[in-house]
Amino acid sequence: MESKFEHSSNPTSIVGLLADAAARATRYLDKIDKRSILPSKAAIAALERLRVPFPEESADPGSVLAKLDDIGSPATIASAGGRYFGYVVGGSLPVGVAASWLAAAWDQNAQVYATSPVAAVLEEVAAAWLLDVLRLPPMASVGFVTGGQMANFTALSAARNAVLDGVGWNFDEHGLFGAPPITILMSEAAHSTIHSAARMMGIGELQIRRIPCDDQGRMRLDALATVLNLTKGPKIVSSQAGNVNSGAFEAFDHIADLCARHAAWLHIDGAFGLWAAATPKFDSVMAGHDRADSWTVDAHKWLNTPYDCGMVAVREARWHRSLKTAHCAYSELGKDGQRDGSVWVPENSRRARGIECWAALHQLGRAGVKSLVERCCNHALKLAAGLQAIGYDVLNEVVLNQVVFACADEQSTRRALARLQNSGVAWLGATTWQGRFAARISVSSWATTDQDVEQTIAALANSY
Repeated sequence: MESKFEHSSNPTSIVGLLADAAARATRYLDKIDKRSILPSKAAIAALERLRVPFPEESADPGSVLAKLDDIGSPATIASAGGRYFGYVVGGSLPVGVAASWLAAAWDQNAQVYATSPVAAVLEEVAAAWLLDVLRLPPMASVGFVTGGQMANFTALSAARNAVLDGVGWNFDEHGLFGAPPITILMSEAAHSTIHSAARMMGIGELQIRRIPCDDQGRMRLDALATVLNLTKGPKIVSSQAGNVNSGAFEAFDHIADLCARHAAWLHIDGAFGLWAAATPKFDSVMAGHDRADSWTVDAHKWLNTPYDCGMVAVREARWHRSLKTAHCAYSELGKDGQRDGSVWVPENSRRARGIECWAALHQLGRAGVKSLVERCCNHALKLAAGLQAIGYDVLNEVVLNQVVFACADEQSTRRALARLQNSGVAWLGATTWQGRFAARISVSSWATTDQDVEQTIAALANSY
């Protein structure tokens, strides 16, 4: 009897479907830099063909895949190419795409060791490599989550439990009802995920202190010190590695000193900026980052894994573990030395996203991660120089991979941005910087080349 998994040219067999998917994906990626970044109006209109009633009968698998490609592929944003500079989105390394396909075929649940030994071991290895390349404490615990939002929620929840314990309150036993109020101190330029995480963990607006920033979006140390001196009770300070607009870094060494003086938990939101620790080029701005109590970083940003893959690290594993103290009766927890991935994250059942992270780190190695970060930063500097030569105002100190720029007035900036986006040559988004409407470039992809930079500068010149 022929196995359903045997090699076959039949497009309805699993081998035929995978071969067809590989061919379609290859064609898509091969044309990515030759097409418009934005889908055409016709391609978007064609999506309406997907809005049909739930089918009464089963469909041929090959026809389902063909419809997905024929209608879906033209309607995508070409963010996997070299001239997409929006939202700090990194393109996927080929090895990450391939690993993702294999992981999908494995269909592993990374909940506990018993549901997938290979996912558990790859997470464990990738976690150790991550701590190494980012120069974080080697004994820190690491969890793999969807992205910055869940990473910040996990880290700040661990912080909540730790700072309450520091004043004699056991969160696991008593929860937040009646607990001493916690104050979270964050930059007024903090990412919105920090605020959302605070709300999800039970911290209200009146318990949040927003610290004024300098002209690059860095917390002012004098203002932080003043607020800490005036704040009683348990405290959490959230700082930033890589301001989402300017790319600037907080003064971690000084902030760590203040936190130590006030028994405050120090968290670093480093969604993309923490990757700067992979190269000595940024030693001066990263100084003291390893003194924090928790960190967050995204692999789908600057490590260029497929979406989604974010990570959270906590210095003391006991506080990280305190997030999950109850387990299902049927859940077989790992024995000594066996990693249970769900211990470190809010989810139980989840995809094994650590597989792509392991593949990317393995392929790049220390030299490759360093090269990727430095190359993107050099591209950002070239883009900034090109913008200034055209006549745009570059509004930030280009210290990383971020460039914020504008024309002399808001309407001119809006027109130039719209022209660039409509050209399809490159894509970047709008932002508000220091009260001024502006455009923002984020260079985060392995696929961006010098030629991409030159094409983008030429397109921006035509848009000016």
